[in-house]
Amino acid sequence: MYATFDISLRRPEARPLYAAALGGLACAFLIGKMLPVAMDALSTAVAPLCAVSDSAGSALDKVEPIASHALPNVPGKRVTIVRVFYGPGGFTRAHRHAGSVTAYITKGEIRSQLGGGPVETFKVGQSFFEPPGATHLVSANASNTESAELIAVFVADEGAELTTFIE
Repeated sequence: MYATFDISLRRPEARPLYAAALGGLACAFLIGKMLPVAMDALSTAVAPLCAVSDSAGSALDKVEPIASHALPNVPGKRVTIVRVFYGPGGFTRAHRHAGSVTAYITKGEIRSQLGGGPVETFKVGQSFFEPPGATHLVSANASNTESAELIAVFVADEGAELTTFIE
């Protein structure tokens, strides 16, 4: 038992199907071409706010801006979301943030210590909070063989420098 499916352009009822398929492919093509341009523009706009100098971590460590939006219900405030990648043994040197930060671990394990507190290790699915101006003494991948990642959500004053490294 074989079913045949005969759709031909000669049949009037098939034309909308072909038009929809062609339109969908055209949209997918345009999105594929425009998405990198949009992400580059976002990265260019947000990157200067993320740090004032090199983090002095490993070559595999990086911060990738995801989104940044003014908060319409909190005038003068902005929420910024970044992904932090730590290579094996990677770290960020001591720093502080202008606003509140909530970090959520998405891969591996992260060691963290805020000034006056203990060194803690956070695993995938766990999060931690940094109050504005707190000194973040330790921010590091807990592994020397596996990479780690976290998502950081900043809420800070519009135009504030999000990360300042401590000399």
